[in-house]
Formats: sequence, structure tokens, C-alpha cells
Amino acid sequence: MSVGKVERLSDSESDADQLTLASGHESSALSDSNDEYKPDTYAGYFSKRPVEDSSEDSTSEKKIKMTPATIPAMPDTNSGPYAKNVFKMMAKMGYQEGKGLGKNAQGRVDIVEASKQRGRRGLGLHIKGLDIKTIEWNPDEEEVLTEETIQWLPSYYGSVPSLEDLQMWKKFGEKKMTIDDETNFASLETLGKILEAKNVFDELGGEEMRKARARSNPYETIRACIFQNRAAMKMANMDAITDFMFTKPTDKNGKTILTPHNLLYFADICAGPGGFSEYVLWRRKGDAKGFGMTLHESNDFKLEQFFAGPGEMFEPHYGVGGLQGDGDVFKPDNQEAFHDFVKDNTDGKGVHFVMADGGFSVEGQENLQEILSKQLYLCQFLLALKILRNDGHFVCKLFDLFTPFSVGLVYLMHFAFNKICICKPVTSRPANSERYIICKGLREDADSICDYLNEINLDLCDFIRNDPQKDVVEVVPLNVLKEDTVFYEYIRESNETIGKKQVQSLRKIQAFVQNTALYESRQTDIRKQCLKNWKIPDLPRTEGSKPDPKRVFQELMKGDNNMFDVGVEVLTHQKLQSIPSLYDYRCFVTGNEKRHFLLGLGRGHVFYWNGNAKNRWSKLDDQQIHIELPSETLIEAEIVQEFQGEGKGQRRQNTIHAVDAYYLCGTDVRNYHYNERIDRLRKFVKAITKTTRSDLAPVKVPNIYRLEEIDKVFENLHMKLVKGQSRQSRLCYSQNQNRYFLPTGVLLIKTVKDPWMMCRSKSSNRKYWFNKSNQQSTYQNPPESNAVARDCRLNSLHWTWGEKVKLHDAQQITQDKDKVSKEDVLDFIKKKLSQ
Repeated sequence: MSVGKVERLSDSESDADQLTLASGHESSALSDSNDEYKPDTYAGYFSKRPVEDSSEDSTSEKKIKMTPATIPAMPDTNSGPYAKNVFKMMAKMGYQEGKGLGKNAQGRVDIVEASKQRGRRGLGLHIKGLDIKTIEWNPDEEEVLTEETIQWLPSYYGSVPSLEDLQMWKKFGEKKMTIDDETNFASLETLGKILEAKNVFDELGGEEMRKARARSNPYETIRACIFQNRAAMKMANMDAITDFMFTKPTDKNGKTILTPHNLLYFADICAGPGGFSEYVLWRRKGDAKGFGMTLHESNDFKLEQFFAGPGEMFEPHYGVGGLQGDGDVFKPDNQEAFHDFVKDNTDGKGVHFVMADGGFSVEGQENLQEILSKQLYLCQFLLALKILRNDGHFVCKLFDLFTPFSVGLVYLMHFAFNKICICKPVTSRPANSERYIICKGLREDADSICDYLNEINLDLCDFIRNDPQKDVVEVVPLNVLKEDTVFYEYIRESNETIGKKQVQSLRKIQAFVQNTALYESRQTDIRKQCLKNWKIPDLPRTEGSKPDPKRVFQELMKGDNNMFDVGVEVLTHQKLQSIPSLYDYRCFVTGNEKRHFLLGLGRGHVFYWNGNAKNRWSKLDDQQIHIELPSETLIEAEIVQEFQGEGKGQRRQNTIHAVDAYYLCGTDVRNYHYNERIDRLRKFVKAITKTTRSDLAPVKVPNIYRLEEIDKVFENLHMKLVKGQSRQSRLCYSQNQNRYFLPTGVLLIKTVKDPWMMCRSKSSNRKYWFNKSNQQSTYQNPPESNAVARDCRLNSLHWTWGEKVKLHDAQQITQDKDKVSKEDVLDFIKKKLSQ
């Protein structure tokens, strides 16, 4: 099995000239003067930086290829200018060949050895395995990939086993805490070399190990790039090599499954501080909503560190108790609570994909990482199956895959998804056991797998509480795994391929620990090529500043800001009769006569302005209203007091009614049609809504009606007792059954731009566009007929209700004839529709 297409970086230097010595140092492979020089296996891969030369700038670097031919010869003390002076001096001190100096020839005879101390280890401590003679690293065997391909396991097309059949596969036994005999899915040689190589590092200091790893890994300088940690780059790496199947999902025909009006829903589990999610939110540019569960507090999400992607569109949840939960993925109650939370916020469908990156410290027990992680594997698989929608995807971090339990879990995923693969992306350090399972397309008939894994987890939880020495040792019988030869050979070959690379990398680190002068000189070129392949900008990570809102507003509007200080024209009888076409207008019920402009600068840094040039931008928090908006978000909104319930239990809450959009998460939507802006605004509001955050004021988009359907507005008008509004019932408008507010009127938005108007053909019963200037008509929407945000604002009409406009039979008021009444509007619409 090939885990990647091999492509070596081209370099101006030869393939042999890949490693670099630190400035001013020579290879420790150089022998002492009395020994014959024998270059080690990697001497030809070094390049040497010269010591400071007074003839050149001391800060400049020159790389000289270090090969046996160019290594400077050691001085011969038996001949040449050295011999005469040296032997004369030593003879005066009583030196005789083979004897030590001193009165009784007690001086040292052997050559003084160079110090072999590494890091903070004590003087004289020698660690077996770090002697250069035992290091078997051969740089010729190392493959450095900048383009990878996925080797998918051939799909399983049979039916998924029933729960009853799966239950027969479960096998209990004594808890096992050894790994060295697990040779069913890897050769004894490969397993032994991995364990042997790992054992060396149990005795190393952490600092010297990290330094050697950083110097030896060709991909190390990719680091986190613009994101908060390296995990984000792993997700970017895997997303790219799977043709962006996570962030740009498509159907079986390659057609995108998301329209501009759909959100991409995803979940991130066991993944604090959230690098995976930061990448996804950055890639989607505000068109995604994420849900996350991880251990609360100790390994929590750090949304304040989401500098690249909008953390406002990510909502953590910790199981039972929501934000007060503990986030323990092992607990069945937490799994169920998170499942309900995700389904409630995705219209019952679940997420498009799940990412899982769980792990914990196994310091001193590295060889048992797979055994210690077995329940973590299972619970991440289980929770993904619970919250994924049909045809959804899944990616999860694994470690070694040597035990029947772990391989059995992979086999169950093989049943549950259309395709799976085991992948070790280049961003995963080659010396560790980490790898990922990527699962594509959840099958509709995979419920039995989910139910089975749920039972296994209940068993494991029960053993932990009541019988710690007992365990689930198999979820799929070993003979079943072996009899499926296609699957069996895939797993073995994957383990062999990853294992051999791991051993090679561990030995390379050994060489770099032993020789601190070694350095990987390919890192810069590899970083550039990989970032290009993954479509990630090669930029440093920067924390977004909190600039002046007035300056940001002016930069966003680019001078087009003279429309904000214009009042909305009141709808009069004359204005009503002058409306040429009902189809040119949309309308909604207003809850406040004042409209504000809200500018988001990230998280809680939200400012408001009333449009008057004499007034300044102020913090929304000053109004005791707290919301969070992504940077470069500019919307038009009303602040409306909404009510819930009646009587003594009635509750009031300030609510933001977003009525139009100019910028959404940095995207300029001003020139979109009004319908398109509202659709995108609804999607945006859904993404930033966090039902777990009671401290945030609700943000809503009002119900938008066609003017010819305004009668639906009156159907939602009711008389209710409102706290603080006298003891008499007041006219209220209910946008939904639970909440209502005191309406102030209806805003009519003209969505068709002059000289165009919309009409309806009586013969075909179809709407068409008519140009009043040149008398042309068309059934296709002319782009120039669309009223942009500026047009809509300047041509709106407000039907102000007030106290003398009767709209409900229960109102004890008399209609003011000078004001437009409900009957005036309905009669006008009826007349227009009959023409």
C-alpha cells in the first residue's frame, strides 16, 4: 500500500546536501588525531557553515557541502612543523612513549574523550541506544512528500449486520496491559523496532528531545501558520488531500450540497483548544456553525484565540448541564445531552461532518498508548455516529492499531461508511504513533453500529466502576477480521508502512540528539510548497486589533455613507395610491421607531450609531445589551423589547431585530438583491446564535412578507396584557407563539429599482419585469433592476400605526381619517390585484 505519491523537492544543492551543522561546529564524526577517519553513514548529507571571516560580513551564511573530500585533515603530530617542537617540549618533561608523565609515570596515557553529556543528564550517564555506533538511520531511505494521495480501503457494499448479530461478536476477558505480543496486524520485526525505538526516549530529557525533533523533522516549520496551534494545520492538510471534502462537501456527482443560503454544520469533539474548528471557520468565511464538546476548563476551547476564523460561530457544550457540564465524552448522559443539543440546532438533521482529536498524556507509558486510549477511540466513534446526518463525514485521531479491539472498531466504521482510510498526514510528526481514520459518507443503515458501540461503552463504564480487571477485549472476532482478507491486508500494510517510517524518524531523532550540530535544511522550501498545496497563506499569526469603529465604518463603506442620515418617509394616502406595483415591495412589522447601525469588531466589541453625523459610535454594552459579532460586520437593526408569557410570570428581554445587512463577517453584501441579503442575514444570525448563552441578547430577523400578502400580518396581531403598559390590553405582534412585542408600524421596502417595475401577466400568470423608460419587458430578472442596500434604504416607506390607527376589533379607539387605515391598505391591494 502506498500512503502517498512520492515527490521530492527540487533543490539547487545536491540530494546529499540536506542537513546543516550549526555555525562554528564540526561533525562529531571526526575522529581523534591518532585514529583513521571513517565517515559515518550521514556525513555526506551535511553542509557546514564557516566560522567568521574578517573579509566578509560576519552575519552572512555560506553553505559548503561537507563530504569526505572536503573535510579538513587533522594535523599529523608525527611529521611536519608540529613534530619537532612537540617532542622537544615533552622530552624536557620526561616523556617516554607508552608511559605517562609524572615522577612515577602516573599521568594519563589515553586521549581525553570529548564530553558526551546531553541536556541536563548527569556527567558520565550513557544511555544505551544513543551511542552513534548503534544508530541505524539512513537518510537515503527517507521520503519527503509535498503532495499526498489517499489510499482508500475498497468499499463494503453488503448490508450492515443487525444489532443481534453484532452482540454475538462481543468478547470479554482480563484487562491486558502489554502490547509487545500484538503481532496479528503487524510483523514482529516492525512491532519490536517501534517499541525499541520508543524505549530510548523514555530516558531522554524533554527539552533535548523536543529540540532534536524540531531540527530533524522536515515539516516542523509549517507549525501553526495563521492558526492557534498545529492541529489546525493537520486539518488543513487532511482537508486538502481529500479534495476539501470536509469544508466543500459535494454529492456523488461532484455537485456542491450547500447553497449560499445553507450553513455548513460541524462538530469538534475532544479537541480543545479548537485548532480544527478555527481552520474550518476560516476556510468557510462565516458560512459555518460549529458545536464542540471537550473537557471543561482543564482542556477547554479557547475561542478568544480564534484570530483566523470567527469564534462567534462556534458554540461549546459540555453535556449534562450545558455550559456547566464537565465535557467527559465517556459518560453516556453527556453523549445523549450533546446529541440532543446538536439535533435541536440543526433542524433535527445533525452535522455535515465530525472531527475528533482526543488524546491524553501517556508519559512513561508510550508503548501502552493504544490500550489506554481504547475507550476514547470508541466514544469518539460513537458520538460521531449519533450526531452525523446521512452521508456525513468523520475524521478521528488514532495511535497504534495493533490490538484486535482497535482494529475491530475500524472494521465497524468500514461497515458504517461508504469509504474509509487510515492516513498519516505529513503535518503529523513522523516519529509518533499518531494517524487518522477518515470516514466518508455515513450510510443510512448504520444505526445498529451506533447501538452496538453504545452497549460496549456501557460495558466499559461498568467494568471501571465494579470490576477494573475485566475488559472488553474484542468487538469483532479476530477470525472475522482475518477472514476479510482485503481489510486485513489493508490494516497490516498500513501498520507496516507507518511503522517503518516511525522507526526511521525515531532513529533520525536519535542521531540529532547525539549530534546537536545536525539540522534539516529543507524545512523552508517544504513549508512553502505545502502551504501552497493546501491553499493556506504563508503569513504570520497576528492578533486582530480593536480599531476605532468610525474609521472601520468609513473603510467599509468607502465614502458611500451619506445614506444613513436620511429619515424614512411616512406612508400617507397619497403615497399609498402612487405605488405603481405591489410586487415591487416587501414589508415587515417594526418594533421601534428608531433604527441603529451595528458594527462588529470581533466578539463582544460591538458598537451602535443612529446615523446622525453629529453623533458618535458607542458601545452597545452601554445600553445593557450584550451580543457578539464577528469582525467587519455591519447590519441595520432595531432594539425591541420582547415579552414572553402573561401575568406575574411575564418576562421582558431586549432583542436585536436585524432588518438589513451591509457586511457579514467581512463579506460585502450591499449589492445583492434584498431577498438575497435577507437570506444571508438569516443564515448569519443562525450561525451566531448561541442557545447556551443566556447573557447574550437574542438576535432575530423579522418575518418578511410580500406587500400583496400583508393580510398575514394582521393574523398575528393580538391583544395582551403587558407588564408596565397599564392594566389595559395592548396590541401586540407575535412573530412566533412564544414571544411578542408592541408594534410601531410596517416598513415597506422597495426592492425593484427605477425605471423597472414588476408586473404579473394575466395570460401566463407569471411575473415579469417592465422598463417604464423604453417599454421593454422580460421574464428574466435584469440585474440592473435589483435595488441594492442603498436604494432600499432611500426608498422605504413606513406605515406608522400609533394610537389612532385601528388594526384589531378589540381596540377601543377611533380611526383617524387622515392616517392610513387597515381597510385603506387592504382595499388598495384588492384593487391592484384585480387590475
